[in-house]
Amino acid sequence: MGARKPNAGQRPSARQMLAKELARLREESGKSLATLGEETTYDRAYLHKLETGARVGSPGVIAALNAVYGTGGHLTMLWQLAREDAFADKYKRFMELEAKATVRYTYSAGAIHGLLQTEAYAREVFEAARPRDENELAEDVAARLGRQELLRGDNAPHFRAVLDESVLRRKTRDPKEWTRQLEHLVEASRLPNVTLQVLPFDAGPHALLGTSVTILWLPDGRAVAYTEHAHSGELIEDPSEVEKLRLSYDLLRDLALSPRDSVAFIERLIKEYTPCAPDPT
Repeated sequence: MGARKPNAGQRPSARQMLAKELARLREESGKSLATLGEETTYDRAYLHKLETGARVGSPGVIAALNAVYGTGGHLTMLWQLAREDAFADKYKRFMELEAKATVRYTYSAGAIHGLLQTEAYAREVFEAARPRDENELAEDVAARLGRQELLRGDNAPHFRAVLDESVLRRKTRDPKEWTRQLEHLVEASRLPNVTLQVLPFDAGPHALLGTSVTILWLPDGRAVAYTEHAHSGELIEDPSEVEKLRLSYDLLRDLALSPRDSVAFIERLIKEYTPCAPDPT
């Protein structure tokens, strides 16, 4: 009797379907991983990870594979479905609720919130978190940028983001990219559903010191919260615990600069951080 498959009786995930389709296409084409690597310019080890489901892939590698196999947009559509499976299980419940939320409040204590990051800033954050090869890095950055679509569209939630001043003082290595990130924050603040505030250093200690928080309001009136520290995150659905975080957030928001003053604060930072052009004389 053959060994029982681990997924027996279970519906395959979109991530598994993408992996199997990539393996099938290569087998039917008669290409080796080495040949496929030459034709797509992607490392054979990385391509192998795509076929085993260890990685989902970036838009770039999927576009290259579409071109090699002549599958049109077929692989891209599978990739879009599979991308959600790229996130760890502990985030999936949060992401399900996030997609339904009508109002979203956040406080960022360590880094600019992912929904407000530029590509260059996101790349540097991922690079600092742990070593990874260029293909995996591109995949992670693409996944983060893809989530930013939550802020746009007819059903986009109201998004209030409070940024600790320390977040705005921790520059990226490239001064030009840091200026671009600050400009991106100003641009985001102009969206009709986005409210941006800065919590200045002189606000003093508060109940959420060192803790990033997201609070989601759902269509049925419930609220849930998600807290993050450097290496961990926790989804909180208990109403009494969520209420405590809501109160802490309200008190923190009252300490923050007004939306108008917050944008002015960021614009002053842009002038402060923008490299001066060399004197032609």
